[in-house]
Amino acid sequence: MFTGIVTDIGEILETEARGDLRARIATGYDVAGIDIGASIACDGCCLTVIATGTAPRNWFDVEISAETLSRTNLGQWAPGRRVNLERALKVGDELGGHIVSGHVDGLAEVVALRPEGDSLRVTFRAPGDLAGFIAPKGSVALNGTSLTVNEVEGAEFGINFIPHTQKSTTWGGVRAGDRVNLEIDTLARYVARLRDWSR
Repeated sequence: MFTGIVTDIGEILETEARGDLRARIATGYDVAGIDIGASIACDGCCLTVIATGTAPRNWFDVEISAETLSRTNLGQWAPGRRVNLERALKVGDELGGHIVSGHVDGLAEVVALRPEGDSLRVTFRAPGDLAGFIAPKGSVALNGTSLTVNEVEGAEFGINFIPHTQKSTTWGGVRAGDRVNLEIDTLARYVARLRDWSR
């Protein structure tokens, strides 16, 4: 489990198709403290660490299945791309965002950006089958970042990015047309399942 509070910005060093896609990610994390088999959220996708190293920079390798590639933007990864990273929760960690599983539900599209004071208001369009799970003042995870929804109109919803979030994540480089990993709120998912089950 994760919180959606990004703790490092990694960089894709290389990718290689080996049946699944293998990626090497540079990180500021101390890789001596990352176990093989550990889970790290990479742009919101829970991925398993399969190797680590320190030369020329700290790095870890992950494998990405065809299923993950079909539901996320990870197929666009190429050397030089920056990605939001978060280590898995430990017992006693502060829960500063919301409960995030790292299981991406689909892709949202950036449809508009506009400055609001020092912040940036971004409008996203959710896939039709996920739009009903997004509510004003509810939570979503976008590219692994826990965010509060400001407003919803149909399949479109707005998020306000404060300067801190823009600087400490990859959101400072967001552009119209970007497709981003969307994970709906876990509570919303189960409420909808219970509603459907009780019918």
